[in-house]
Amino acid sequence: MKQTPFTKKHLELGAKMAEFAGYNMPISYSGINEEHQTVRKNAGVFDVSHMGEFILKGPKALDLIQRVTTNDAAKLKKNQAQYSCFTNEQGGIVDDLIIYCIEENEVYMIVVNAANIEKDWKWLSDHNTEGAEMHDISAKTALLAIQGPNATAILQALTDTDILNLKYYTFEKGRFAGVDNVLISATGYTGAGGVEIYFEDKDGAADKIWDAIFAEGGPKGLKPIGLAARDTLRLEMGYCLYGNDLSDTTTPLDAGLGWITKFTKPFTAGDLLKQQKEAGVERKLVGFELQDRGIPRNGYEICDENGTMIGTVTSGTQSPSLGKAIGLGYVKSAFASFETPLFIKVRDKLLKAKVVKLPFA
Repeated sequence: MKQTPFTKKHLELGAKMAEFAGYNMPISYSGINEEHQTVRKNAGVFDVSHMGEFILKGPKALDLIQRVTTNDAAKLKKNQAQYSCFTNEQGGIVDDLIIYCIEENEVYMIVVNAANIEKDWKWLSDHNTEGAEMHDISAKTALLAIQGPNATAILQALTDTDILNLKYYTFEKGRFAGVDNVLISATGYTGAGGVEIYFEDKDGAADKIWDAIFAEGGPKGLKPIGLAARDTLRLEMGYCLYGNDLSDTTTPLDAGLGWITKFTKPFTAGDLLKQQKEAGVERKLVGFELQDRGIPRNGYEICDENGTMIGTVTSGTQSPSLGKAIGLGYVKSAFASFETPLFIKVRDKLLKAKVVKLPFA
């Protein structure tokens, strides 16, 4: 298994470790519920250095991005970021991603999911017909997500950059904890606020930044958080996870991502997706909560009141914030309206559920 620059720290802290996307990653430290509430109410630190980062440079960089992503990256100004996705020729999602505009029309960073780094690099390379300059900096880039309502207040003492007033989906480059050229981004996948910090792991930068964050935040209740709580946090917000809720066979419109699908420019399968939008989707990704006791899991059948299968659960958990079981799943469009009764098949039992609005919490 691959290691991140922080693997030794996780082991020293007694984290429960497991393989994730080829990396030895911390799943939990003190327990999912406690870690989840720490992020919701205060602040926590996630090691997400397994994510992939690509730099695209030159006069053809934006052209390449525009042709392979669904959102309109031409709208990005310097120091702005944008959620988007790659689509294949059938309109399925190759990956969901974030685009960072480092220099307008010249330099961009694309952040992709860890499990898809090789697939995404090949996808970009195969479509790079106009000679954009490409660099895969994933292996040398460290990434920490410091999330929670108190995250920026805790971190402000470590940087001259005004992170307290950093707008959502914008970023700045600056000095952080004595390390230069750190990209501080008002992004994250918890819905709890905070920042993500990207930096090159050289000259002991990873240890220096980790130690500084906990020296500053430890006395204020900041704690390390594992990937298990990251999953419950993102699910409460209704955020999709690639490999569960998004895949090569789900389109952005199926997944409720029409807001990042812009038909003002040509992109892979754009015409096909436009037709799908005009015709209406046959299935939709919905949020649901269970009314009976039980926990929905990926792959469980979603049924109507007669027990006929109408869809599939893609993500599910017991929500630490709500104290009830919640999930995401694809259902036939006729069953996607709010308050529609659903039944989740769990060990041959049909458990009552209903469609609810997102986010859950």
